[in-house]
Amino acid sequence: MADSAAHQNTVTVTDASFADDVLLNDKPVLVDFWADWCGPCKMVAPVLEEIAVTHADKLVIAKLDVDANPETTIHYEVQSMPTMLLFRGGQPVKAIVGAKGKAALLRELAEFL
Repeated sequence: MADSAAHQNTVTVTDASFADDVLLNDKPVLVDFWADWCGPCKMVAPVLEEIAVTHADKLVIAKLDVDANPETTIHYEVQSMPTMLLFRGGQPVKAIVGAKGKAALLRELAEFL
C-alpha cells in the first residue's frame, strides 16, 4: 500500500503496456528501468517523483521493473540499473545511466522540458 502511494505521480509500465504508455504518448516519456534489489534505484525514485510533479505538463515519468518485464529491458539493451531512457515520438532520444541528483537530472532533461 505504501509503495503505490509513493509512486502516485509516475506511471507503472509493463512489457504489455509499453507501446501504449510510452511509444504512443504525445509527451516525452522518461522511463526508469529499475529493480527492487537495486539500492541506487531507491535513491533516484523520490527525485523522479518530484520531477513528475513539477514537470507534469511537459514530461511523463514511467517506471518499469526489469525483473518483471524482461522483454522491454532486453529490447532496449538495458544492462545496469538505474537506467533512464527518454522517449520522444516513439523513439529513445537520450539515455541516463546511474543514480543522479535532482539538479543533474534536470540538466540532462533541460532540452525536453
